[in-house]
Amino acid sequence: MRTVTSASGQEETVNVRRSESADAEGIDGLISPSALEVFGRVNVIHLLEKANLAVTLANEKDHVLAHASFFDYPSGDLVDQARWEPFLQKHFAAEKCTPLNTLFLHLFVAQPDFTTASLREIMRAAFNATVGLEYICLVSLNTSGVGPPLDEMFEPLQCLTDPGPQCLAFICHRDHLCPVVEVRPARVEDHDDIMRIFVNQTNILSVINEPSFLSGLIEDQDEENHVAVCESEGFVAGFISVTADVDVKQLQENFDLDEFDNFYKLPDRKEDEEAEHSDSGGDEEESQQEEQQSTEAEELSGKLNAFCVQFLVMDKSCEMRSVDFIPYIFQLFPDLDFCIITVPMLSPDLPLLQSFLRVPPRRYSSPTSELYIFQRAGLRSVGVRPAVAADRAAVSGLVKDVRLNESLMQDLDLYFQTQRDLGGVPLQAFVAQVDGQVVGILIIRDEQEVESICAHYNIENFIYFSHHRYEEHSQIRHFVLKSSFQHFSKHVFKEVLRLAHKSCLYQRLYPPSHSQENSCISHLDSVLKCGVPVRPRRQIIYPLEELGDNVPSRQITEEQPPFALSLISRKLTVEPKVTINARIVVVGASDTGLSFLEVLCFCPHMRFNNLSLISTHGFPGDYDEKDAGFLSTSHAYSSRDLAQLPLHSCISVITGKMVAIDRTTKHVLLSDGGRVPYDHLVLCTGLQYQVPCPNDVDLSQPVTAGQLQAPPTPLRYTGPIPSNLFSLNDLHDCMAARRWLCANFVEQKDNAIVYGNSVDVYTTVETLLCLGIQGSRIHLVLPPGEPSVSCFSDPAVGRAVITAMKMAKVQVHHNCLLAQMNHGENPDLLTSASFTTTDIEPLHLQCGVFINLSNEGVDYDAFKSINNSFLVFDRRLVIDATFHTNDSSIYGAGPLTKFSRCYRSDEWSHANFNSKEVGQDLAAMLLLLFDPTGEPSDKSTPEVDYLVPLYKQPTIQGGTLPGGHNFLHVTKPSATNLDAPPVRQDGGIVTGGVDTGNYFCLHLDCNELVETLVCLSLEPLPVSNYLSLYRKHEQLLGLLVSRYNQGRILDLYSFFRQSWCLPIFHDRFSDFEQELLQIISSKPKDDESRQRGTTEDGQQDEDIRAALRAGAVRYLTYNRNLLPMFACPGQL
Repeated sequence: MRTVTSASGQEETVNVRRSESADAEGIDGLISPSALEVFGRVNVIHLLEKANLAVTLANEKDHVLAHASFFDYPSGDLVDQARWEPFLQKHFAAEKCTPLNTLFLHLFVAQPDFTTASLREIMRAAFNATVGLEYICLVSLNTSGVGPPLDEMFEPLQCLTDPGPQCLAFICHRDHLCPVVEVRPARVEDHDDIMRIFVNQTNILSVINEPSFLSGLIEDQDEENHVAVCESEGFVAGFISVTADVDVKQLQENFDLDEFDNFYKLPDRKEDEEAEHSDSGGDEEESQQEEQQSTEAEELSGKLNAFCVQFLVMDKSCEMRSVDFIPYIFQLFPDLDFCIITVPMLSPDLPLLQSFLRVPPRRYSSPTSELYIFQRAGLRSVGVRPAVAADRAAVSGLVKDVRLNESLMQDLDLYFQTQRDLGGVPLQAFVAQVDGQVVGILIIRDEQEVESICAHYNIENFIYFSHHRYEEHSQIRHFVLKSSFQHFSKHVFKEVLRLAHKSCLYQRLYPPSHSQENSCISHLDSVLKCGVPVRPRRQIIYPLEELGDNVPSRQITEEQPPFALSLISRKLTVEPKVTINARIVVVGASDTGLSFLEVLCFCPHMRFNNLSLISTHGFPGDYDEKDAGFLSTSHAYSSRDLAQLPLHSCISVITGKMVAIDRTTKHVLLSDGGRVPYDHLVLCTGLQYQVPCPNDVDLSQPVTAGQLQAPPTPLRYTGPIPSNLFSLNDLHDCMAARRWLCANFVEQKDNAIVYGNSVDVYTTVETLLCLGIQGSRIHLVLPPGEPSVSCFSDPAVGRAVITAMKMAKVQVHHNCLLAQMNHGENPDLLTSASFTTTDIEPLHLQCGVFINLSNEGVDYDAFKSINNSFLVFDRRLVIDATFHTNDSSIYGAGPLTKFSRCYRSDEWSHANFNSKEVGQDLAAMLLLLFDPTGEPSDKSTPEVDYLVPLYKQPTIQGGTLPGGHNFLHVTKPSATNLDAPPVRQDGGIVTGGVDTGNYFCLHLDCNELVETLVCLSLEPLPVSNYLSLYRKHEQLLGLLVSRYNQGRILDLYSFFRQSWCLPIFHDRFSDFEQELLQIISSKPKDDESRQRGTTEDGQQDEDIRAALRAGAVRYLTYNRNLLPMFACPGQL
């Protein structure tokens, strides 16, 4: 917060922040006649959308006090935005103004009393927020002048031509507002000033507790060790210590430094290599070996080519100017080309690192710090211009070692020939150059699927779509920039947007195995760091036949290859991101773990560099659940959903299984011997079906009642696992079982045993039937379960499944407990299984495959890892209400966990809730540690500390059951209370029947909100639509109860296919509901209305109804692209 003083002496506490769209009304109200004379008429929303930087001064009540918008080109139509630089330098003395260091003021407004003070604050904020900004110019068509306070802040630029252009040009220099930072060698007398900064800004105990250490650094300077300070207005504002003593060997162990010649200055071998090539025609392998040996020898004899920053500390007021140290320290080491900074993983983000290139660590390495480098070449400025044919050879050399470089060169040739790709879409190519040398290439093409992107992605979270013309959207095809100049990536994108007259650039990220992936991107991290990830939108599943011609465009309804989307807009090119280097490791690719990672990856203002997922079988999106079958689904993430998330590009997937946790060194040990370091560890492995352990009873003797019951704690099977016994826990297991069955079982005559009592056993039976296995060969063996408890909460579904299995001749065996496999022997192949039953005789079955879906619990390796690391385990991993285990750096979530007994809520655990919602809450909790914009929760009271969190989203289960029935069950979370009798629901709203394959059942709660939904249909289900029905009021659903009671609803499937339902299925309908609730809540309370007249009450009701109707019209009009079946005002 800052304080500004008006001309009359009034003081106001203000917040200087980036402008938001909500400021538009306040800004518009500040536009005065004098502002119109200087800047002309402006559309404020349009200005906020297109500005590179928009700054608002707001008071404590968040009322707009002043505003300024800055662009990278002059205002008005005086000159084309791509050609302002030669224009300005031709007509005015502005030879130092370049696109890299200049912005233009397009609007400034303020409350009359605060104009001078507000302008100074905003201009200072603009210079501080943009590191490379040196000049802010003002070009006005009003030749009579700009008036105060602008003429006080800006000085006129000298006109060089006569007659000059019909405009005035002014300039404001950075050093007129922001103190000049001067860097000089540190002296002993600086000690106290430096120590003050250390105490305020760091916790480096070696410096704070031993002041003599700092004195020694200053006194012991030599050719290889230097210390310097930067001064601002005569005060020491920063300190840096650099040394040429670099432990390159340790860096090589943890980081791949081949791209940087391992920080050695190697001799020039170009001439020698050419001579050898001309003389030798020998073996290539031999020459490669000799080359490798010579490289190693040269590294040993070569000269070190790097120096290292040991300490860097800046006063908060000047931390954005830490980049001023870079040219100075390179002057100290004129023969060295690399500056290295190693940063502790948990240290806060440093603005200086925005100019450095991060080097990713090697796989399984355990560096204690992140490595950042800056190359001497990066001190030079980068210019951007359209590519010309003469650049082809330079571009070819630049991209020769980059993946998919052939695709880039093909598009570049097409640009030179026709400026269009093979499909006729316009292409534009730009090169980045330094001192005439090409160092980068960016090729874009016009985005042809703008309507589809708007419909399928939440692009309007970042831009107002209606303020961007279709031709202003482009897609990044290829981007290559030398590593030395990666810190100029944002400038390159900003320049391309200006030169190409674009406002938005999109980067599509297809899954690695997808055929659509043909973009050549050298450093994807640079693109992602400049843009923001865009969330996919939930889609309406349209009943196309019923709608006829009233359907959205084909771009919206046609299914297209899925991709993750990233957006770069003008305003994002000068907006920094907070970099988080903390190592966050997630164990388990469960719904909980994936939703946790999803939230972190979609933080628009943060970039997590070290997200890791440890998964036994790799990334789950590599398999399609439709192809795999066998298991039921929670409908949390399909393979298509995962392809639309930026997980592949934002996280490191480690294929392996956790076998131990070393809490002392903070490492996770994997089954293949790998060690994964962590700062924050998230355990969310879920529960798995374990190989059943036979009870080995003597089947020749009568079986006792105790031997018919499963033990309270299942025994662990330790014998060899037969090759034809499959425990199915994920899509990888399902695909492996499917391949084995197709290759070894389907054509045979052996039996298949399916063992378990969950919904998964029935979906597995259906998969076996679909594979062509006769029902008579399938034996469904159901272990003893809890009395009166069925895996189907709706008895009608259970009856339909039993009937379908009877018709398919599937043999079902109830209350059977596995007693023996292969009569107690352990050959590799399982040929028989025996079970104890409630009958007199045990059950003996011959089998060719045994599919196990029983004995669900914590994986043994996970249990051993948790238990041996002394984390509290009480049948489940014990956590508190904030996901913490007894180790503050280890979190637990999902069905793996239970709440501590101190909460006295054993009936509630994460297993009772929607796992995706649990993961989202965990991410929100962890973000409080890193997000500088986040506000800590104020709920921390003694009472709340002992309450378990409850969640609102429904639990969902679906799948394909025997008979080809598509099953969906959606219900509110409920406690696990096995001692209480089952809660009986009312009959519900039921249409259709299980025998006709169109069963639909809805249950409402006491408030007439939908709380349970059960579907069983022979037709595919529009699951996304039906999930939207949860917690909707029956009146909102077309007066559902009264119509049903009147016999006017005979089929809920047809009822919800009617066009009036589609707005409810829209992903933004919940926002519309909130808007209507706010309108309704504005009505006076009953006691207030009694004091008013009846006429006034009637007028109030009429006003509210009119506001509701207007809100509905706005909603339908704004979303007309997805809801074209509704006529809007003006159409009829």
